[in-house]
Amino acid sequence: MPSVPNRFLSSLTLGALAAWSVSLGSLEAAVRIHPLFTDHAVLQRDLNVPVWGTADTGEEVTVEYGRHRVRTVAKDGRWMVKLPPMKASTQGQTLRAKGPHNHVDVRDVVVGEVWVCSGQSNMEWSMAQSHKPDADIAASANPHLRFFTVTKRRSVEAKTDLDYAPHSWVLAGPETTRRFSAVGYYFGRDLAKALPGVPIGLIHTSWGGSPAEVWMRRAVLEADADYAAKIIAPAVKSQNAWAESVSTWEKRKADAAASGTAFKEGRPGQPWNPGELYGGMIANLIPYGIRGAIWYQGESNAGRAWQYRTLFGDMIRNWRRDWGQGNFPFYAVQLAPWDKNRKRDLAVIASEIGESDWAELREAQNHVAETLPNVDVAVITDVGDKDDIHPGLKGPVGERLSRLARAQVHGQDILAHGPRLKTAEFDDSEVRLTFKDTGTGLSTSNGAEVHGFLVAGSDRRWYPARVQIRDANTLVLESASVTRPVAVRYGWNDHPVLNLVNSDGLPSTPFRTDAWPASTQGR
Repeated sequence: MPSVPNRFLSSLTLGALAAWSVSLGSLEAAVRIHPLFTDHAVLQRDLNVPVWGTADTGEEVTVEYGRHRVRTVAKDGRWMVKLPPMKASTQGQTLRAKGPHNHVDVRDVVVGEVWVCSGQSNMEWSMAQSHKPDADIAASANPHLRFFTVTKRRSVEAKTDLDYAPHSWVLAGPETTRRFSAVGYYFGRDLAKALPGVPIGLIHTSWGGSPAEVWMRRAVLEADADYAAKIIAPAVKSQNAWAESVSTWEKRKADAAASGTAFKEGRPGQPWNPGELYGGMIANLIPYGIRGAIWYQGESNAGRAWQYRTLFGDMIRNWRRDWGQGNFPFYAVQLAPWDKNRKRDLAVIASEIGESDWAELREAQNHVAETLPNVDVAVITDVGDKDDIHPGLKGPVGERLSRLARAQVHGQDILAHGPRLKTAEFDDSEVRLTFKDTGTGLSTSNGAEVHGFLVAGSDRRWYPARVQIRDANTLVLESASVTRPVAVRYGWNDHPVLNLVNSDGLPSTPFRTDAWPASTQGR
């Protein structure tokens, strides 16, 4: 029975997604397997693992992996089976899909933990682009850490294939690690260290500059009246204007060519279209068995931070509903400090008091984590770059994401957060704040007094607070400028300069105790 090379592999359409068709010529009767299943793939342990592909309608398809054998019959040209839950194994085995006329072998397939790594440019940022990566890249060889990178594609229509570009799982090593997501790599590396004997598979799918709404299914946005008015309708106008500008550009280019005139004008850039990265890059991963997702995005939504409080949560619900694997863990990276290219001194930044859409976006991320199950945020206020929206230190980012997974998924007894506000008590002249996640006690990262806190009275005017660490879990705040404080904010600016940490050196998250209107409400 002949084997079909992986370059011919394709996929099925799932659930309510639109069907697709392809001319197979002499391979019309061949059993084919989705291109996510390539040599060196990682299957999710302790889960009924979907495996799917295409075949002629009515053909029996058998999938074999180790001692497991599952049969099904293709319907409407598509088939799917589910392998029973399996324990982690570093011993690579062959995954075989066979029909009456051929079989497809996928070799060196292991069982472990699979995570999706998605977002915008800070997730896309490669190891080669990160801070002094050479030593980590050189030491990255690990056959139990494996990568899969999804090639970029825009499509509002949901695509469930990966045939538009070569895709394959690869083993971690200097050549593959250099090109892979730095945040993804450090997350996987640290998780692999914490879970010896458990292979780690990372599926990277991100695009720089992308807003959250392009990672959602278009129909989800269209079904919500608020999103339809504030996201879909403006996007339709923008796309129409762009199409007209491209048409005008093409005419000018043709006229220049006809007259022999040099034409140096660049083609107008395409604006983002809601749903297009979900359709082009996420839909074709579903329903591959995963443990969860890590997410680094939000910069492109900061101007609409208040909207992000619902949009980000709805995006997570969208993914979970379509994946059909329950409320899988979803861990986001809090926006890093950045001074928006103002090139100011740290002393000036530290004294800044005012509104901040980036602070409001961080609050929106925390809000979603507090209101949805199995959602959390990794705080990185100590590893930003005031003059670069892409801070080079990605190692601590991946490590803090892995702490969340280690503590919440794998039950390891470690601190996963920095100090988080528990209670706030106000009296005539001071504020008493208590914190959780302090370890053996609150301290500062630099040995100096705690800074970054503001207090306000009923006039809503903010002033820096003097801060005293009262005990392991408690801070006391006061200000000579505020005789009767009613509200506290911490780290409430674009580039917060902060130093409050717990005993593991993990930084406290920015927060506010007031519910006064945010600057981005209504945007």
